[in-house]
This record gives sequence, structure tokens and C-alpha cells, in this order.
Amino acid sequence: MADVFHEVDEELRREQYEKLWKKYGRYVIALAVAVVLGTGASVGWKEYTAAARESESARFVTAVRLIASGEEAKGAAALAALADDAGAGYRALARLRQAAALRRIGDHGIALSVYDRLAADDGIDGHLRDLARMLGAQTLLGLGAADDEVAVRLDPLLADRNPWRHSARELRGALALRQGDLDTARREFESLTDDQGAPPGIRARAAEVLAAVKHGI
Repeated sequence: MADVFHEVDEELRREQYEKLWKKYGRYVIALAVAVVLGTGASVGWKEYTAAARESESARFVTAVRLIASGEEAKGAAALAALADDAGAGYRALARLRQAAALRRIGDHGIALSVYDRLAADDGIDGHLRDLARMLGAQTLLGLGAADDEVAVRLDPLLADRNPWRHSARELRGALALRQGDLDTARREFESLTDDQGAPPGIRARAAEVLAAVKHGI
């Protein structure tokens, strides 16, 4: 008798499964297909992005070699082309190296526009955008731009947690020197010299400038 009940129970469950399959089977199939397609797309996208990164890397290296060989203008042009269609990482690196190459050949105005473009790029890491702002301020200082224009670029970089704050303070000290404000310059360079968290190179330069200021050089 138990076997009969078991067979009836199995039959009822089979009928229930068949009803469920008729009602929801197409969704199960669609889900399975979606999973397969999604997996394939994921693998395909990973392969595509890996190939894209390899291509960007090769183009970046080629451009840097042009610059190293003395062909700064060609290298800068190659980096500009790379930045126009590269992902965020190589786009940032390309623009930074492009601007540096332009400054080396005296195209400071164009270099400044490159820094500004990078600083305004929301797709780039915030620290790299701040680096572009700092280098833009440095370029402006070298061009003899209005003090207020340089100061406006430096102000956001002076926050305690900003990784470029020491460089920004060094530039603010240089700006004070240009203005003839020796008290502010001395205060900035003394602060940098005493700051154990400042990079060694900046501390060393600050000490040299501070010594020159104190001796009226």
C-alpha cells in the first residue's frame, strides 16, 4: 500500500512540475540564455579592455620615446591623440606628459590649456586632477600671470588632507617672494622646513630659500 501512495505522490508532483514548467518554463530558458550571453559578454569585454590597454600602453611608450629622443613636438602630438580616445588612466598620463613636453619646448600657454582640460575631466581620479591644477599654477607663475590668478588655483590644494599641499605651499611661498612679501614667504618656507611630513626635496629647497631670504639674497 505504501508503494501505491508513493506512486500517487510522485505522479501528483510530476503534474505539478509540468504545470509550473508550462507557466514559467520560458522565463527559466530566457534567464539561462541571459546568463550565458552575459558571461560571454563579460569575457568578451575583458578581452577587449585588455587589448585596449595593451594598445594604449604601446602608444604611450612610443610617444615617450619620441620625447626622449628629442622630438618633443611629435611626442606631444602623439600623446594628445592618445588622450583623445584612451581610458581614464592613460588619458591622464598622456595629458600630463604632453603638457610637460610642451613646457620643455616653450609652449607654456598650450601646456596650461592641457592642464586645465585634465583638471576639468570628471572621469579622472581627483588626486590627478589636483596635480594638474598645481602644475597649472606653477606654469602660470612662470608665465608671470597675475598673482590672484595663481592664488585661486592654489587655494583648494592647501587643505590638510590634499596630497599636493606641500607643493602648493612651496608655490605660495614663491608667489609671496615675487610680491615682495618676505614675511609671508619666510613663514611658508619655515613651515615647510619644519614639517616632517613634507617630501625631503621640498624641505631641502625650502631650507635653501629660507636661508637666502634671511640673508637678504
